[in-house]
Amino acid sequence: MFKSHWIFLLSALFLTCCQQENNNCIPNTHPVSYPSTDSLAQKLNWPKDLDINVFSGPDLTPSPACMAVAATGEVYVGVDMIGSLGKEMGKGSIERLVDCNHDGIMDTHTQFAVLDDPRGILPLGDQVFVLHTRFSPETKKAENMDLVVLDDKNRDGIADGPPMVLIENISNSKYLQERGTDHATNGIQMGIDGWIYIAVGDFGFHNATDREGTKLTQLGGGIVRVRPDGTEMEVYNHGMRNIYDVAIDPFMNIFTRGNTNDGGGWNVRFTHQIQSAEYGYPMLFKNFTDEIIPALIDVGGGSGTGALYMDDPRWPEKYNHVPLMSDWGRNLLYTHRVKDTGASFTQNEEEFIQLPQITDVDIDAAGAMYLSSWDGAGYSGSPEKGYVVRVVPKNFEYTPFHNVKEAKDKQLMEALGSLSAKARLSAQYELLQRPNDNTAQEVLKMAEDRQLPIEVRIASLFTYAQMSGKDGIDNLVQLSNDPKLQEFALRALSDREEWVKHVPLDPFLKGTKSPSDWVKAAAIIGMGRLGKPEAINTLLQIGVPSSFKAPEMGTEGPHATPNSDIVLPHLAVKALVRLNAVDACVNALGTENRDLALWALRYMHDPTAVYGLIAAYKNTGDNLNSVEGGVSTLKNKNASEFKNKIMNTLARIYHMEAPYDTSWWWSTRPDTHGPYYKAIDWAATPTIRSFMMEEWKKADRSERKSYAEMNSKYRLGIDAFGTVDIKPPKEDIPVVDLEKIKNEKGQVGKSSIEDVMLALDQIKGDPKKGEELFKKQGCVACHNINKGEVMKGPFMGQIGSIMNRHQIAESILKPNASISQGFSTVQIHTKNGEDYMGFVTEESANDLTVRDISGTATPLKKSDIESRKELETSMMPSGLANSLSYEEFASLVTYLKQQK
Repeated sequence: MFKSHWIFLLSALFLTCCQQENNNCIPNTHPVSYPSTDSLAQKLNWPKDLDINVFSGPDLTPSPACMAVAATGEVYVGVDMIGSLGKEMGKGSIERLVDCNHDGIMDTHTQFAVLDDPRGILPLGDQVFVLHTRFSPETKKAENMDLVVLDDKNRDGIADGPPMVLIENISNSKYLQERGTDHATNGIQMGIDGWIYIAVGDFGFHNATDREGTKLTQLGGGIVRVRPDGTEMEVYNHGMRNIYDVAIDPFMNIFTRGNTNDGGGWNVRFTHQIQSAEYGYPMLFKNFTDEIIPALIDVGGGSGTGALYMDDPRWPEKYNHVPLMSDWGRNLLYTHRVKDTGASFTQNEEEFIQLPQITDVDIDAAGAMYLSSWDGAGYSGSPEKGYVVRVVPKNFEYTPFHNVKEAKDKQLMEALGSLSAKARLSAQYELLQRPNDNTAQEVLKMAEDRQLPIEVRIASLFTYAQMSGKDGIDNLVQLSNDPKLQEFALRALSDREEWVKHVPLDPFLKGTKSPSDWVKAAAIIGMGRLGKPEAINTLLQIGVPSSFKAPEMGTEGPHATPNSDIVLPHLAVKALVRLNAVDACVNALGTENRDLALWALRYMHDPTAVYGLIAAYKNTGDNLNSVEGGVSTLKNKNASEFKNKIMNTLARIYHMEAPYDTSWWWSTRPDTHGPYYKAIDWAATPTIRSFMMEEWKKADRSERKSYAEMNSKYRLGIDAFGTVDIKPPKEDIPVVDLEKIKNEKGQVGKSSIEDVMLALDQIKGDPKKGEELFKKQGCVACHNINKGEVMKGPFMGQIGSIMNRHQIAESILKPNASISQGFSTVQIHTKNGEDYMGFVTEESANDLTVRDISGTATPLKKSDIESRKELETSMMPSGLANSLSYEEFASLVTYLKQQK
């Protein structure tokens, strides 16, 4: 305990003893007047034990899409007056705000750089990393998104020159141009392992290219990571919808809070992000839930944005050591209190700080936290909305953190020993810019020191691993013998593909026998990364739990319920696939490891896998306990069940996913049937088809039912098998005369929108009457309230968690002012000369459904469409509330506000 306090005192000393007086500081004594801190404090239920004040207003930081804070306290705000749906270039910048005397009032500011659509910012030392949209100067259209780095060597608050590109084309150029950045690539954070982690939305990307020339393509969202010099880019995990940011704790656990797909079953969810894992959006999460890692909780509607793991000793314990998650839709910063279970967590969500349309959160190394607010800037940004607030505990004494560029190595090591995560990361990054064998040995000693806090030891371990490279392998192996560091040493040993060939397998084999599931997970992931075939047999011995069950036909699996038991076998399957363990998995079909082998074979599109599965099926008799033909003894009392599993595995690999070129996208409410989004045949499809047909012909009537189920579940398209009819929800299509409704005049129709809003503030309204008006005024023609109904236009079942009363009212009164994302009016012209206008309410790789203003749905083949154009105006006509009195309108708004 004494040693822990000693290290913290040393790091505190680093904060003060080297701090040179800032002779250029000219304090500003005038707080921001708009919005005023007092007016916000009166409206928002801020915690009483925190001091919150407005730090900047829309005059300097309008439409703040993202924000980050340097260790030394400079605040970098990503101004984005293009917003998520705008398309006009020249409206973005990075603004740098400085509070030179640290009294909570901004003193100076500079425009650090001009960059469009900033979506992620990461300041480290004299560098600032930015994820943003690149526009063509010639066409004025979005070309793609890049991760770049800008230098400020002279520390004047202005980037020294043009940015250096680290990754180019890490999004979807076609849909950036057609839609904007609403499902694009977003926030960036650095872990203490030295990687930059990138939150990728479900636009995905095609031929993203790092500085080494490595190219990656990804269908859908997830996390990508890259070294800070723009090398070694790799996919970290996959299967998320539209995550905006990541929170990384000192133990390299990563958390996200995602976005809802508007009534399609994937609500806002808090997720523990594990390396190599699959999370299933949109193809697997409903019908193939056994193949994914589920989220920790489904929280309903909203819109997750910026994230931070709070790890600072100056904050009260109740706010510390916890993921903080912004929710733009709910106007709240949340804490998610996580508790270890197995190799994952359970969680408890709590409201923390209210802020209108909060976009980001970050903290400096001295403990001052900042939040950014979009504040109603709309889907295309506004020069009149948006601000930043500063948050500190009551009676907080600010001790400035010294600029690491001026620090000596010894002082940097003291900062590495801080109990502040931001201080540790800042010190580590600077140490890595100064290669020094002696310093590396001193850092190793810190990792070995069992009296130091575990967070400091882990930071030291990862710092040493990066400083020493392959020369430090032997010492990392020694550290893996320490139970406290074993997980992290294994992770560091397998972290860099450029030197894993020098890493021995034995520490990882030992790790799989650890009593800790966290160590086992690190060992399993590491064995996949080492690429050593000798690990395959150990991986195949990972047990498959009873919870590994596919949902029944027509039911939705538990995709947002924690299931720590599934983590280790899931990771083992991913490792086996990475190792291309086809032969070993086929050979394991006759052993007690057959369940894991069958699971892994679902992703092995290799003729050897197909022939092996067919052979195992043929050599399994209905009443035998052995597999003949040279395959080892099968200890299975129910051979027919095993044969059914084999047949389902063959059906699973009957198709494969089409290569993704970003010429198409699955929309905001995609087809969730699975297991592929755009399925195509591959070399072994005819072999599988022939075998399945042969077996189907032998089957009796009762047995053929399973073939119909497989045909439906896997979309095989084999007509002879038939399909299983799953009744869709009954659709009630009301007859609505919208023209008549909008031409009737009541109080609302005779009043200005301002008067209506004032009345809304005074009248509570009756939600029961509002429910009746929802039907009477024609809302039901285009909107749903319940998830079980046939999806129409924008889903209203969660609108109350996304919009406040004024915003709901404005969308009714001025439908063109705020078109719901994903529900622009579409004009379609078919090849045979037919025209359709409406919402695209369902879309798969080959088909779509367009629903017109009367609620009539028309299915169309995409191959029959000649042109498809999104219109700038809403299909919803103005005036649908004209006939209502103030009290009736307030009732309708109140009813909608209750939908969460």
